[in-house]
Amino acid sequence: MNFDPAIAALHALQQAEKQGELGDLESDILEAEAIFSTDQGPQAKRAFDTLQELGAQLPQAQHLQEFLIYITWQQVTEGPLPRYFQLGLDLCDRFLDRFGKQIEGTPSHQHVVAIRESFQGGLGIEEEEDLMPEHDEDAFLGGD
Repeated sequence: MNFDPAIAALHALQQAEKQGELGDLESDILEAEAIFSTDQGPQAKRAFDTLQELGAQLPQAQHLQEFLIYITWQQVTEGPLPRYFQLGLDLCDRFLDRFGKQIEGTPSHQHVVAIRESFQGGLGIEEEEDLMPEHDEDAFLGGD
């Protein structure tokens, strides 16, 4: 990745605020984010979980969903557990399915695609494009 996910998270959250995406959940989201970004250990973990729960209630909030992707990477760096890599990959896939065409070619799109590859790498998943030529070769050679 050629960007800092922590800075990208801050920028995405600021955009979510500016665009009015947070609605009635704004104060809860900002409070949880303040805890997540300043604390460590169990308090930060609880704040992370709270942010994910609140974000699930606002699936159309583009910048908030982008923010959740970046903070999931931050959580991966704190504790590289498979569930965080999987959560990050799922968030990226949903984000790209929902907003990918609208933001194609933007820095946000490039960042999400790059971080998605990192989540995949953490799970040991190869890129689909890398697998296809080998699969096609087997088909022509009569491989199993």
